[in-house]
Amino acid sequence: MRDENREVVAGLDSGGTAINATLLDSAGRFLVDRLVETPSQVAGGPGAGIGALAAALANVLALTGVPPSAVRAVGLDTPGPASAGGVISVRGGVNLIDPRWRGFDVRGALEARLGLPVSYANDANAAALYAHHAHFGPAAGQRSSVALIVGTGLGGGVVERGRVVSGAAGMAGEFGHLRIPVDGLLADGQPMPRCNCGLSGDGESIASVTGIEKNLLPYWLERYPGHPLHQASSPHKAALMVRELASAGDELSLQIFRQQAMALGRLFTVAASLTDPHAYFLGGGVVEAAPSFRDWFLTTVREHTDLLDEQRPLATFALVPDLDMAGARGSAIIAADRLGWQAPALQPGATAPG
Repeated sequence: MRDENREVVAGLDSGGTAINATLLDSAGRFLVDRLVETPSQVAGGPGAGIGALAAALANVLALTGVPPSAVRAVGLDTPGPASAGGVISVRGGVNLIDPRWRGFDVRGALEARLGLPVSYANDANAAALYAHHAHFGPAAGQRSSVALIVGTGLGGGVVERGRVVSGAAGMAGEFGHLRIPVDGLLADGQPMPRCNCGLSGDGESIASVTGIEKNLLPYWLERYPGHPLHQASSPHKAALMVRELASAGDELSLQIFRQQAMALGRLFTVAASLTDPHAYFLGGGVVEAAPSFRDWFLTTVREHTDLLDEQRPLATFALVPDLDMAGARGSAIIAADRLGWQAPALQPGATAPG
């Protein structure tokens, strides 16, 4: 009789510097409970990147003692934008700056390299899916959610009945490039934020590290001439310091994060009208901040999410759990679902304050 517990799927979360890998068995158990990282090598182009993904899989198998013959499928995520089939956008992907990545079929190339079925999602969608399953547990298949992941850019994901909504071209859930109303959000005389995508006043132009660096921080530094961030070695370094300063109660930094929270709330308001989800998840660097600041931020996001009276008692707001592992775990869940395996055996998570 076949040993069902020896069948696994792998989840590979490829970023700008590292690949995180995990394994999920056919009984719904994750076989690693920590980061298992190896270099992503994406700066060397697709050849180096695909080789690094194969090496990441071999590494996690060796660490867990699982033989390669037990792997039935692989789930892969990368930074977007990319198509639903795993073809990197011709305008380039986040962190995939080598021009050879443009238009490259990363899913197909990895499938050919491994000789295994490979499923694909962008990294925000994968993290959103894991958050959904971790929060709802056995009820995940009967619930819906949206997630916003704040990082260098602003990613998002929509999950319906336990599955990612990818859309015709794989671009569903890209909340970062939705324009939002900025009345009451921007301060007097504050310029309209502009995004790298060319839009003005979209979510990413405000709620992202890039938004802080290019739009929010220059305005607020003019109003705090003696602030220590004036001494930062570069605008990018200054933007990265804002979260830690906000956690310590710095007034300028809290002004920035209040604007970001307002922007995220307005994006969740759009989601409330479009999908009417059961849960709203927030991920990104804020999840790793001091608990008091993290709770304040999520509460502020919730306060600026305009829900109908009928929606409010049914909606929960929560943080993406296990954020460093969420992408790989979400990718593994997608691969397992394509095989018809049961959902992972996760217990429902607690809701965040607010």
